[in-house]
Amino acid sequence: MMGAFGQSGTAPGARSFGAPEAAIQRWREARFGMFIHWGLYSVLGHGEWAVFAEQIDYRDYAKLADQFNASEFDAAAMAAAAKSAGMKYMVLTSRHHDGFCLWDSKVSDFKSTNSAARRDLVAEYVRACRDAGLLVGLYYSPLDWRFPGFFFPAMYRESAEAMKRQTYEQVEELLTNYGKIDILWFDGGGDDWLGFGGLEWGYSAGWRTRDLKWPQEKHYAGKPLWETEKLYELVRRLQPEVLMNGRAASHGDWQGDFGTPERKVGEFDPNNAWETCEVLCTSWGWEPNDPMKSLRTCVQLLARTAVNDGNLLLNVGPTGPGAIEPRQAERLKEIGAWLEQHGQSIYGTRGGPFRSGAWGGSTHRGSSIYLHIVDWPENAIELPPLKRKIVASRGMTGAKPRIEQTPQGIRVSVPPERRQEMDTVIVLELDAPV
Repeated sequence: MMGAFGQSGTAPGARSFGAPEAAIQRWREARFGMFIHWGLYSVLGHGEWAVFAEQIDYRDYAKLADQFNASEFDAAAMAAAAKSAGMKYMVLTSRHHDGFCLWDSKVSDFKSTNSAARRDLVAEYVRACRDAGLLVGLYYSPLDWRFPGFFFPAMYRESAEAMKRQTYEQVEELLTNYGKIDILWFDGGGDDWLGFGGLEWGYSAGWRTRDLKWPQEKHYAGKPLWETEKLYELVRRLQPEVLMNGRAASHGDWQGDFGTPERKVGEFDPNNAWETCEVLCTSWGWEPNDPMKSLRTCVQLLARTAVNDGNLLLNVGPTGPGAIEPRQAERLKEIGAWLEQHGQSIYGTRGGPFRSGAWGGSTHRGSSIYLHIVDWPENAIELPPLKRKIVASRGMTGAKPRIEQTPQGIRVSVPPERRQEMDTVIVLELDAPV
């Protein structure tokens, strides 16, 4: 992974390649999904950037394929773990920045079918998702650290073009050979990504990065490479309904069906679809004894994302052999248990009508408003006025709230002993839809 925010929507002058609204709506209603970072790097247990961060000789790194046996990878069990957490979709790293493929790619020998596993793991994963009734998502990184042309696209143009060609051919494989794919999660495409912000040569200053605030303020100025619109055209021809994020876009291109704030909750935005991606532990790829988020943190992360009208894609990093750690699986079950009680306030809702704040926020569906109060400011929550009349109220966990509605606003209180430590969810029923 890498930090970036690709906002959904269409840049001025750019063509739109958006998915049908019904497909976007189905994904938004799902609200909660599982991200899975697993690959050759998992054998090392140093995270998904190990080969780059530790500058491992790729000849040595490739030898790890002899240890990549996937002996504990059970796609059906992984799908069951997602369902136990109340998740409605999954996204698997079919190929990360290291270039190792989890499927039988015909354009690369660096793949799971040439490893000790001798298996097409993407095929197993897709089948398990469908059997479990989950939306199928595939992560794919267009960049590849094995190509010098990624780092120096002008100097090694032939290498850069070969990397691009590999992307187009592998995306075609993924969208042709496995039936319907619901989500294509790009990470690292587009010219602004070249060289991780790229290097410029200045005769007086020597080598330097393009800009510390890359790519927001200073964009790649070299010869264009990716021709992202052609990639989008390929995707839409093969899978008309698949959702794409914005991370394959070059500057000025269409920015995807949804934005991807990474490791932070996106701001309230009811007009553009977005998804926060976050880790259950601290690393995307597996590391032993990696500190794990508490149940309270996970629940509040989901609630704060939903009230801002976004989805949450929560990551697990399976071990080298391919299993979700028991402690992580248990945390997923705990999240699912909370959702069994409170899922009505998350699934199929939209953020608002009250803007979120330090106290929490609200979701709504029809004539119901769900207040998610994660941090009580002393004795009560003060909300702005509503045109609709509140005709009934209740706590989803049994606490009876006190509601005072006046033309000046709404005051909500619950006795301290009846509040929930993680999230006190209060339902307000109105006399008409929100």
